[in-house]
Amino acid sequence: MKWEQDTSQSNVNNLNNVRSEARVHFRNKKQVYLKAKVEELETVRSKISGTSIGAYDCKKGYQPRTNIVNDEKGNLVADCNSVLGRWRNHLTQLLNV
Repeated sequence: MKWEQDTSQSNVNNLNNVRSEARVHFRNKKQVYLKAKVEELETVRSKISGTSIGAYDCKKGYQPRTNIVNDEKGNLVADCNSVLGRWRNHLTQLLNV
């Protein structure tokens, strides 16, 4: 948001650095994910159903997941404890009608 308000060269450089770091971060996460999938497939290779499910996941590819939810006011919440608390509140509201 800071970049949108002030498009000076230093803010553009900061934005590019953050994008670059994020790209490297997700590339590393993808490598770790694929290594774990290969190891998992090697351990369940004897089971046909387990292998076909694992093959489907590999074909589908890496999809990064986020644990971000909206609170009651519409603000984004990313803290693990806050996310769990938000889900707890949401489910109790749904189930205690």
